[in-house]
Amino acid sequence: MSPSLIASGVGRRAGVAVLLAALVVPVAPVAAQPQPPAARQYAACGPHGALRQALHTLTGRDRITGAAVLVTDATAGASCGSWTGAAGTADLRTGRPMNATDRLRAGSITKTFTATVVLQLAAEHRIALDAPVDRYLPGLIRRNGYDGRRITVRQLLRHTSGLPDYLDAPEWQDAERNRYRHVEPGELVAGALALPRPRGEWHYATTNYLLAGLIIREVTGRPPEAEITRRVIRPLGLRDTYWPGDDTRIHGPHSRSYYTREDGRPADGTAWNMTFGGVGGALVSTPTDLTRFITALLGGRLLPAGQLAEMRRTVAADPDRLWPGARYGLGLIASPLRCGGSWWGHAGTVPGGHRALTAVGPGGRSVAVALNQVPATLRAEQDFLDLVQTAFCEDRPSGGTEPAKGEHQ
Repeated sequence: MSPSLIASGVGRRAGVAVLLAALVVPVAPVAAQPQPPAARQYAACGPHGALRQALHTLTGRDRITGAAVLVTDATAGASCGSWTGAAGTADLRTGRPMNATDRLRAGSITKTFTATVVLQLAAEHRIALDAPVDRYLPGLIRRNGYDGRRITVRQLLRHTSGLPDYLDAPEWQDAERNRYRHVEPGELVAGALALPRPRGEWHYATTNYLLAGLIIREVTGRPPEAEITRRVIRPLGLRDTYWPGDDTRIHGPHSRSYYTREDGRPADGTAWNMTFGGVGGALVSTPTDLTRFITALLGGRLLPAGQLAEMRRTVAADPDRLWPGARYGLGLIASPLRCGGSWWGHAGTVPGGHRALTAVGPGGRSVAVALNQVPATLRAEQDFLDLVQTAFCEDRPSGGTEPAKGEHQ
């Protein structure tokens, strides 16, 4: 699952979500300018002309079927606290317009939910972040040079474990062939351990999060999906967020999703068995629910201050797996903004065509983006990232791109 997960959430592999995508443009720092009054700095009631144009660029020039955004300003007045915009079509069969309220597959944003529960268990002294994985899953990682006695829980959550992504296995290169296949986490982990060791200190791999889910199961005695629901989804009242299991449908109002076959023909990818994503990428949600989750998390409602600080301790991400300037914490991405500071959140992409992003930026502004078709070109990826930048920076002055507080390890 890519966050782009996103990696998001999730990339270069056919049908695989590796955060947002491997194709992104560096964010260039610009000279700092005087700050305007707060009321203008977060003008949620403004016309949002630049953001509307960014949406139409995606659906027009880039031919994305549908794009929507939800922007919420914590500092704005009650009547101007949020704004939604959309362009394109949610369902090509009916012509129903795209909107920011439909359910969609959240992809690798699921990883942030999973990391949150691991950190809750760490706060309860039931998991030690720097303990070896072998303490909780004895003998599971002992193959092909991989050793769970030398990999920590923290390294799983940060993608610095040195483990490969099971989605890189040859059998997963044809995503459509596996569209209705049920798989178990243990099966996927075993497939990953048969692959060669990836190069580099940071390697985005959903394998890490399947293992984190198995640790949650071992520690709590409950399926990780049930524990995440009990600890996060239900307490926050995320009524449109659920685990699909083997059900290939999306229940309730939702945008359909579209992808391009290898022969160039468009296809409807809405129906998909997401067991291959598990607690690394299977959740269904909405922009509203994702915003409620990320603002609660970064606002300190889900984790004690110490664990939230651990979550925000980041390392540099591989720009070929995310984009230049991006950093990765424990289930969180930090990405620089052209108007100064960084956004914190995650993104995700699924092979059927949905892409989601949820993040919080300086001043408490939150942004949630939904696409029902994955950008297929470098220009489209750049336009997607420009949409995110515009959502955070519209009506704000340009500033430097100094790291956000807590960004460095």
